[in-house]
Amino acid sequence: MKYLALAAGTLMSTAAWAETPVLTVYTYDSFVADWGPGPQIEAAFEETCDCDLKFVAAGDGAALLARLRLEGARSDADIVLGLDTNLTGAAAESGLFAPHGQSVAPDVPNPSGEAGAWEDPLFLPYDWGYFAFIYDTEKLADVPGSFEELAASDVSIVIQDPRSSTPGLGLLLWVKEQYGDEAGAIWEGLADNVVTVTKGWSEAYGLFLEGEADMVLSYTTSPAYHIVAEEDESKAAAPFPSHYMQIEVAGKLANSDQPELADKFLAFMTTDAFQSVIPTTNWMYPAFTPDEPLPDAFAKPIGPEQARLIPAGDVAAIREKAMAEWRAALSK
Repeated sequence: MKYLALAAGTLMSTAAWAETPVLTVYTYDSFVADWGPGPQIEAAFEETCDCDLKFVAAGDGAALLARLRLEGARSDADIVLGLDTNLTGAAAESGLFAPHGQSVAPDVPNPSGEAGAWEDPLFLPYDWGYFAFIYDTEKLADVPGSFEELAASDVSIVIQDPRSSTPGLGLLLWVKEQYGDEAGAIWEGLADNVVTVTKGWSEAYGLFLEGEADMVLSYTTSPAYHIVAEEDESKAAAPFPSHYMQIEVAGKLANSDQPELADKFLAFMTTDAFQSVIPTTNWMYPAFTPDEPLPDAFAKPIGPEQARLIPAGDVAAIREKAMAEWRAALSK
């Protein structure tokens, strides 16, 4: 009888475990790192959902979409978190995403000056920032103040591949938006400055910190990490005439077997419990202002006269030509 009771108890425990719903979220590597927002967000959401939230690291942001296209309707993902508005047009065309069904008005600057509710029916924002080149003030004295000055200098840089990385794609569109038909010439000038092109942001920033390059493509908010987490004020963002914006988003997969739980996560993403974690773990501006103010170390936002952002619907018409110019310049 003792063995029968033990067996029955084991079966009941196994059944209870099996009934716990699992929400699978594909995201980028740094989001799930021990120092990233993933662990805190996982714990906070699981307190509200009676579920198991499972983050799956899938490379950098642009690699997420490539993986989804490969997996198609067979994907295990319920949510994808880490695309940005440079990719949402292509993501929507894949047919893999379902409407989020939420009406929100995020606190995200709009370079066009048009205020209002968020209009994308498939993707919701969770943070935003401005791309910039980061340097060490104790090592680099003559700091370039534009792409032209950078190209004319001997300053070495590490950048990310636009085919796998959202910062890399952001840089591609930043140059294209600012220089138009002259973008190819700008890349030809920058080619000698590029030490290497990495698949993702983490690798590039790591190389910069190891002293492999004078500057790295990152964000205006990156120095805040060093100030807050390391009490190191030696890192700074080089001010350029324009800085391209990034708005990061999440979306629900149409083939999710946990659609209601996915909706609950997207709604949770807009709450203080999620947004308050973003500034000092993902080192970006939160899309919905939390109750706790941002640390003083955060850079002041770029003025609207400097902010640049190509509308999501216009990216596809620009991307291929910009990519060809980038490849041609760096292959020489």
